[in-house]
Amino acid sequence: MSLKSSNKVAANRYQLEVAVDAEAFEKAVETAYRRENKKIAIPGFRKGKAPRKFVEKYYGEKVFYDSAINALYPDALDEAIKESALEMIEDKVDFDLVSADANGLVFKATITTKPEVEISGYKGLTALKKPIDVTDKDVDDEIARVRDRNSRMVTVTDREAKNGDIVEIDFDGSVDGKPFSGGKAKNYNLTLGAGQFIPGFEDQVAGHKTGDEFDVNVKFPEDYGAKDLAGKDAVFAVKLHEIKQKELPEVDDDFVKDVSEFDTLGQYREDLRKKLTEAREAREKDSVDNQLIDKLVSAVKAEIPEAMYTARINDDMRDFGYRLQSQGMNLETYMKYTGLDEKGLRDQFRPQAERQVKLRLALEKIASLENIKPTDEEVEKEFSKLAEGYKLEVEKVKKALPREDVEKDLAVEKAFDFVRDGAVVAEGEPEGEEAKGASSAE
Repeated sequence: MSLKSSNKVAANRYQLEVAVDAEAFEKAVETAYRRENKKIAIPGFRKGKAPRKFVEKYYGEKVFYDSAINALYPDALDEAIKESALEMIEDKVDFDLVSADANGLVFKATITTKPEVEISGYKGLTALKKPIDVTDKDVDDEIARVRDRNSRMVTVTDREAKNGDIVEIDFDGSVDGKPFSGGKAKNYNLTLGAGQFIPGFEDQVAGHKTGDEFDVNVKFPEDYGAKDLAGKDAVFAVKLHEIKQKELPEVDDDFVKDVSEFDTLGQYREDLRKKLTEAREAREKDSVDNQLIDKLVSAVKAEIPEAMYTARINDDMRDFGYRLQSQGMNLETYMKYTGLDEKGLRDQFRPQAERQVKLRLALEKIASLENIKPTDEEVEKEFSKLAEGYKLEVEKVKKALPREDVEKDLAVEKAFDFVRDGAVVAEGEPEGEEAKGASSAE
């Protein structure tokens, strides 16, 4: 098998002419005959027993050529692509048969390749990050959230209901003296001040005590979902059964021992400050990375084949589907709930896919320009990391993943490290496109 020629026929499209020698083609034809002869009946011979020459004479000399070509084509094309040093992407391949006879096989295949990429200005990129300052109030706010998570509800009997309480009520609503669908419930738990009910309802429950029976007068909003109730005055007969309030634990050493591994409030506050600082540092690092990514994406100059975007969207859709499955849902159900069809969902993934494709091309080009390559030690370490993640033996991972692909992925990571290390990062509030990049990290 050999590559006879490689010619660019359009942007990112190359036509390869590939030859398979006579010996290899004859062997493939003989294999096809042995495989298919079992189903062939020739007068004068038992089924599957006719010699090849009789079969070819009866059905035609090229009766097994299609099967032989189909068997040879994938490997022959792969070898030709490697010989051409082109990087093919998943897309339609146009096949044209030039010749197939006793002299061998010759065919042409037109493939889509990765685009030629130009990029400049990737050294010394600038980015802004917010100054990291964790205040006592930030620590207090975090403790307040922990208190809230560890609160309990207690029944109140010595006062009226107020905003923030949970009240258990019966209600029976009517419009023009007539009940309406959904206007009645018993032992309903309502959080006052949460805005769960019609405007004005919760305000009129506040101020009443346990056991009170009273009317609540409200007006349905003009844009209310049920058109027969929109803009109508309504009366609800209400009975208040119970008032419950949230009881927060005292912030002391006992509280600290219950919610953490520390013994004193001082130790706990110090740990919270450290964790808040680390979280903000990580967020700002992501913000800087996103600003740099946006600038790399903008710097890419290339005619990118649509097939690359399509493949990326397919991958993102598949990953999204897996995440939905882990939550007990699938894509079809998700689209039903959101009112999207497949095209609408793919359109939503499009901007992300374009960004991912352009970033990858940018980093691959930078790796090439800067001769950035992983060491053998780094590659072996990555294989071990993947094996641990997949819970497989390293050798099995090596068989499943081509070393070349792992090397490319590591080179891309190192290329971004190169860009990050050479970036000029100053403190400040990102604005415009930089703010957009920063927000996408949060």
